[in-house]
Amino acid sequence: MGNCHTVGPNEALVVSGGCCGSDYKQYVFGGWAWAWWCISDTQRISLEIMTLQPRCEDVETAEGVALTVTGVAQVKIMTEKELLAVACEQFLGKNVQDIKNVVLQTLEGHLRSILGTLTVEQIYQDRDQFAKLVREVAAPDVGRMGIEILSFTIKDVYDKVDYLSSLGKTQTAVVQRDADIGVAEAERDAGIREAECKKEMLDVKFMADTKIADSKRAFELQKSAFSEEVNIKTAEAQLAYELQGAREQQKIRQEEIEIEVVQRKKQIAVEAQEILRTDKELIATVRCPAEAEAHRIQQIAEGEKVKQVLLAQAEAEKIRRIGEAEAAVIEAMGKAEAERMKLKAEAYRKYGDAAKMALVLEALPQIAAKIASPLTKVDEIVVLSGDNSKVTSEVNRLLAELPASVHALTGVDLTKIPLIKKATGVQV
Repeated sequence: MGNCHTVGPNEALVVSGGCCGSDYKQYVFGGWAWAWWCISDTQRISLEIMTLQPRCEDVETAEGVALTVTGVAQVKIMTEKELLAVACEQFLGKNVQDIKNVVLQTLEGHLRSILGTLTVEQIYQDRDQFAKLVREVAAPDVGRMGIEILSFTIKDVYDKVDYLSSLGKTQTAVVQRDADIGVAEAERDAGIREAECKKEMLDVKFMADTKIADSKRAFELQKSAFSEEVNIKTAEAQLAYELQGAREQQKIRQEEIEIEVVQRKKQIAVEAQEILRTDKELIATVRCPAEAEAHRIQQIAEGEKVKQVLLAQAEAEKIRRIGEAEAAVIEAMGKAEAERMKLKAEAYRKYGDAAKMALVLEALPQIAAKIASPLTKVDEIVVLSGDNSKVTSEVNRLLAELPASVHALTGVDLTKIPLIKKATGVQV
């Protein structure tokens, strides 16, 4: 039996031992491992960054100047299996402070050895190069312990004999001397340059005045041209504005017309729907009842028609029979009339002109009645004449013309009748 051990990414777990006296070692970081009871051993080592401050006091440089140098180093145990095994072999069971002391002593030794090979100026003026040199020299030694130098920088450099300050004073004096010389030369050059500048200024001023005058003249001319162009453009813009306004008004009117057309189309569509609705309503309320009433009336009319046909057939049969009876009567009457006329004709043929004259005389009253029938509607006839004998003569003339008219119509000569001959006074 055994236990399952877990470890985070900031430390490593070492499992050693095993069955049958095995010397196998398992290195795990950021994971888990199985350890048997009694026969397996588990130990942990930190993988976190360790900050060191190596300090070398009064170390003589190549020029014999004693300096005190303080640095800052960031180191950690490497996680490669072989290097981790080396680090575990050397530091397993030690606390973090013990590991720091070992690495610190190593770095301080290399720092001292490098300080002895450099001058003060090299150390002070190029600290980055100095730190890089220390890191390169110390890295192999600490690497053989499974330690990695992440960074190394020089924090402070000073001395007790004021060498660095003296070096700074000398440099400051040189800089101050060069500054004074530079100021004097600058003032001299400034005076010369000032005179030259004044001369150039006057020349430039005269040329500038001339150019200003030319510029004013050109400005006035250009201003006039611009004013004319502006007026033209203003007129064109005003005309274009009015034209655009007219176009916009035309577009607005066109859109209004289109809106009216759309409204009219919608109104027509609504009216068409209303017509359809009215038509359906009329069909439902008028046409269908009317068709039903028409069908009913048609049926009644057809019945009435059949009735009338039957009545007509009966009436026709009645009339036919009555007609046959009347025809028989008429035939009998005709035969009687024909017989009468035959006898009458025989009598006329027997008596000759006397019979014709008798017929004419019988018809004269009827003819006179027909002629005088319009006079029946006259209430009074007034004959205006100053001579009574003239009226009489007119009557006599009419009577005298009567036989001639009758003879022209019938061919019967009334003058052969003595009474008429005497009345008309006709001479034979």
